[in-house]
Amino acid sequence: MAYVPGTALLAALVVGCSAGTGTGGSAADSKPGEATATTAAPGKYRTLLDACRAVSSSSLKDLLPGAAELPEDQQKKAYKGTADVTYDTDRRVGCRWKAEAPGSSHTLSVDFERVVSYDPSVSDDDRAREVYAKKVTATGLTAPSATPGGTGQQTPPPSGTVPHTASSSSPTSDGGGTDTGDEGENGDGTEDSLLPRTLDGLGDSAFLDDRLVRAGSTAQNRVVSVVFRTSNVIVTVDYTEQPTVPSVVPDSKELQDRARSVARQLVERFSE
Repeated sequence: MAYVPGTALLAALVVGCSAGTGTGGSAADSKPGEATATTAAPGKYRTLLDACRAVSSSSLKDLLPGAAELPEDQQKKAYKGTADVTYDTDRRVGCRWKAEAPGSSHTLSVDFERVVSYDPSVSDDDRAREVYAKKVTATGLTAPSATPGGTGQQTPPPSGTVPHTASSSSPTSDGGGTDTGDEGENGDGTEDSLLPRTLDGLGDSAFLDDRLVRAGSTAQNRVVSVVFRTSNVIVTVDYTEQPTVPSVVPDSKELQDRARSVARQLVERFSE
């Protein structure tokens, strides 16, 4: 009978310890009202394509007609292109091709920029949207919505200004038009569509600009630019024609079609 009190005491201690060490005990470590930190998702792309190999050789032959007249060794050099000098090829790369023909010279350049957000609360894609929006705004278009799936709208030209059209000689733009088709200037093949304009069905967002730029005292270059965003990468395609005869103005539709063809090809390459 003398051992009963001791046994009862031991049992009480065991029950007390068990109650304090159950699976629910970890709740004592949590702090009510404290938000759990979250890190934004990284971008889809961690590396970039080799820019000088991103455009097919068959496309380069169409884009650089003058190269076909060169000796074989010079043809290879022209189609190989010249890589842009960059300090971080995982963040930015580019390439440039040029060929001269008796009537004109053509230049193609592509630029790939992989956007990385250093803010853990902002995703790479969201940061890329911000960078792309600045490029859109610089052309005179209204920047696309900052929210995923937002689309850009065109800003009407200010009162008293002349809109920048495909046939205009002004290198700047004050107006915008909406691209409604995959071919032609504005879906109908006309050359008087307002520029720049947004493009549908090309990456996540895209726009096109077409401008005539003075080269010297009389000659005019036509420069067609297509810029698109795919996830956290922004791609810029510039296609330029400079006629040797000052009075000749490069064909707008032809250059736009070729530049858009390159852009579509690059979208497919990034989707592989």
